[in-house]
Amino acid sequence: MNVTGSLDGLGYGGTTVVVTGGSSGMGDATVRILGELGAEVHVVDVQAPAAPHAGYHETDIGDPAGVAATADALRGLGRIDSYFSCAGISHTFGPLQCMLVNYVGARQLLERTLPVIADGAGIAIIASQAGMMWQANLATNLELLAIDDPVEARAWCEANPDKIKDGYSVSKEMLIVYAMHRCVPLGEERRIRINCTAPCPTRTAFMTPTMAALGEEFFERFPYPALGRMATPEEQAWPLVLLNSPLNNTVSGVVLYTDQGFTGGAFTGSLDTSSIMGG
Repeated sequence: MNVTGSLDGLGYGGTTVVVTGGSSGMGDATVRILGELGAEVHVVDVQAPAAPHAGYHETDIGDPAGVAATADALRGLGRIDSYFSCAGISHTFGPLQCMLVNYVGARQLLERTLPVIADGAGIAIIASQAGMMWQANLATNLELLAIDDPVEARAWCEANPDKIKDGYSVSKEMLIVYAMHRCVPLGEERRIRINCTAPCPTRTAFMTPTMAALGEEFFERFPYPALGRMATPEEQAWPLVLLNSPLNNTVSGVVLYTDQGFTGGAFTGSLDTSSIMGG
């Protein structure tokens, strides 16, 4: 069902937006929805997007030099009204590369683009339900958070393999902690809001290597309380779009668990996670 015609009040008509990772999965779905809502969409990715777009910047977000060049190009837009950080890779790429793309490079690109992100804008970041233990690991997360130089951050990751583990969960924890920490100065100085979503397993190309590594049976056993199945990219893109809308101008520094109730159920005991936790 196409509902975009009744949602023009979300405030995207005539705006300029950036979507990283906009060529596939949730990012692609986000690009399509924003285009239907009347936004001018600029995509940052390693491959060209299939969805209609106003601009494309080929970028390996794990490469600091490439990220710096892309940020320079994005600043040439003059004004960005909304920013969506959707790029990410799975643990199958290796712990270090996972950290560099999912957190270090994503942070670098956002920070270098901030000068042209408009006052009062929204920033939405895709984290993951895999980052749900961020509070338990906060001391380590804050240690890495204090390093804003991407080269130094890489060196920290290389020196601490025991802390980054498989790279995926920690990179997603870092996105959550980064948004929560950054929301205060961005809000006080420029009224910019920054938030995360934390999706459950979603039927995207991203899942192909993950399912191959963990086995399809793992995801068949995985709890999906709300839908009884994996989410679709569109079902994850809409919360991002809604979260970044100016209608949500009191919402900043939050992680919105778009995981069908998994995290809430796991923490309160209403969800039996033994089938995937080995219990």
